[in-house]
Amino acid sequence: MASARAFLIWTAIGLAVVLPLILAASSEYLAWRDPIYVVAGFAGILALCITPLQPLLVRAWPPGLRLPAGRRLHRAMGTLLVAAVVVHVAGLWVTSPPDVIDALLLRSPTPFSLWGVSAMWAVFTAAILAGFRRRLSPKAWRISHMGLVAIVVVGGAVHALLIEGTMEPVSKIALCALAICMALAGFIAPWLRAGRRTTK
Repeated sequence: MASARAFLIWTAIGLAVVLPLILAASSEYLAWRDPIYVVAGFAGILALCITPLQPLLVRAWPPGLRLPAGRRLHRAMGTLLVAAVVVHVAGLWVTSPPDVIDALLLRSPTPFSLWGVSAMWAVFTAAILAGFRRRLSPKAWRISHMGLVAIVVVGGAVHALLIEGTMEPVSKIALCALAICMALAGFIAPWLRAGRRTTK
C-alpha cells in the first residue's frame, strides 16, 4: 500500500513537470520559430518546471527521499535552473540583441520582460549567495534565500503567464500555481515544525 502511494506521488510529480514540456512541444507556434529561439524558449519552460520541485527536494517530502539526498538533488536542480536561465537569455540574445538589451535596461515595452529580468537576477544572486552560505548565519541565509526564492517564483510565474507563446495555457497556469503553492509550503513548514515543538 505504501509503495503504491509512493508510486502515485512520484508519478504525479513527474507529470507536473514533464507534461507542460510535452504540451509545449506540440505547439503550433514552433513551426514559425528559429531553432535557437525554440531552444531558448524551452530552456525558460524548463526553468519554470524546476521551481515547484525545489521545496519538495530540500524538505525531502516525496516518499522514500531522505534529507541528505533531497538536498543534493535540490542543489543539482538549482544548478540546472541557473543553466536553463543562462541558455534562455543567451538564446534570446542571439535571436534579438536589441530586445534583450531593452529588457536588461528595464526599458522594454513588454510588461513580462520586467518580471523575467527580476526573476533572472534573483536566480543568479541566489546561486552566488549559496557559494557563501557557510559565511552566513543560518538566520541570514534563510531570510535572504527565501526572499530571493520568492522573487524567482513570483517573477517567473508572472513572466510566463503574461507571455502568449508555446506553453499550453491550462498547464502553464497549473504549473505556475503549483510553483507558488510549493514555495509557500516550503516557507511555512519550518515555522509549523517549530510551533509543534514548542507545544509538546
